[in-house]
Amino acid sequence: MANSQNAARRSTLALSLALLGAVSMLCYHQRFFLPRVAAVRTAAGLRSDFSFGNDFYQVWLSSRALLEERLDPYSPEMTRRIQVDLYGRPLDSGRAGDPLDLRAFPYPLYTDLLFWPLAAISFAMARLFVVGILAAMTLGTVWLWLSALEWKVDWKWIAVISLLTISSYPALEGLFAGQIGLLVCFLLAASIVALHTQRFFFAGFVAALTTIKPQVTTLAILYLLVWATAYWSVRKRFIIGFIATLTLLVGSSLAVEPSWIESWVRTVLAYRHYTQAPLVTEVVTSQLGPRLSGAVSLVLTGISIISATVAIWINRTAAIGSFAFSITLSLLLVITTIVLLPGQAVYDHLILLPGVLLMARNRDRLRAAGWIPQLLLALAALVLFWSWIAACALITYRPFISASVFDSPAVLALPIRTAASLPFVLLAALAWIWRTTSSQNPAPS
Repeated sequence: MANSQNAARRSTLALSLALLGAVSMLCYHQRFFLPRVAAVRTAAGLRSDFSFGNDFYQVWLSSRALLEERLDPYSPEMTRRIQVDLYGRPLDSGRAGDPLDLRAFPYPLYTDLLFWPLAAISFAMARLFVVGILAAMTLGTVWLWLSALEWKVDWKWIAVISLLTISSYPALEGLFAGQIGLLVCFLLAASIVALHTQRFFFAGFVAALTTIKPQVTTLAILYLLVWATAYWSVRKRFIIGFIATLTLLVGSSLAVEPSWIESWVRTVLAYRHYTQAPLVTEVVTSQLGPRLSGAVSLVLTGISIISATVAIWINRTAAIGSFAFSITLSLLLVITTIVLLPGQAVYDHLILLPGVLLMARNRDRLRAAGWIPQLLLALAALVLFWSWIAACALITYRPFISASVFDSPAVLALPIRTAASLPFVLLAALAWIWRTTSSQNPAPS
């Protein structure tokens, strides 16, 4: 009885703190952070009144131009129109203050085909609709991953997780920008839940839709394809659903624009030259100098990809829902964040959610494994919750800090300081959990 009462009190306290943190983070992001970003853009001579939904604008405008004008989304003219509408003038990568991202349309052409219905309405209406749907999907992603991990928790803890997820820096950035990466995170989680319920064809269909941003789910889909071949007679419908859907998407795009694949590949290759490097370079090797940094980053990336390949092969026969399956998928998504995604793509970090949940679920194992994993768990908790703590502190002490000090990068950016560190800490925690639990892995299905 006492234990249940203590548990109820802990969950109520956690819910209260999560609500406080969510309100603080939302206030910080909307009242302080975004206005400061707008001021910096204005000082650089860039338009700052068209930021809401700016990432989705690329999809909306290119879909509209393709529908009405048959304009190639990957053409220089399309890129220039996007830049002028978003920033008021064409961008110059060599000009100080101009964004590194030149806003060339980076998605496969079937992304435009999927969003064609929204091209028929105004952008003001389209972005409201998309942001509303993405917010609902972000909350749905929490429920889907809890189901996929088979973690049954009290409704108060579900509310805590949901509040922290929707108010996290990646989610707020993604929602404000209308980033379809949030849709991809939802679709990936939905595909895994469909596997749990033995709906293999539907799971393959949904997994194929995640390729609208292929860099986010490449390693995860590779694992699912290898996993499906391990028991072909049972899991073949996943591969059939995936290939059939992808063939339909690519084929319909080729019918609309026969040369789109070549144009898209050229755009993607160029994109890596003017956008921020992956986190492995930005965080780990950026201080080593241009030559040494590139070489070390290449080595670390190679080690990461090899490790991912080994994990995929070792756990290719894992039962769906088993620890081996869940930890492999979570590690692959963390590796994706570190070595495949651009450094500024913090909005795609929502794919870390299954890893965070898995770490939280196995926290007792880390505590019992010695002082090193205990320290690692404490560090992970600090990095994870830092943004809400710092946002609450900034809002509390705002009246006592001068405007010049508060608006300085050293102070204003405090709540987002750990955004780039979380994937690395999470990778270490998950690797340690795998190490301490490997002997307890369930037998392959």
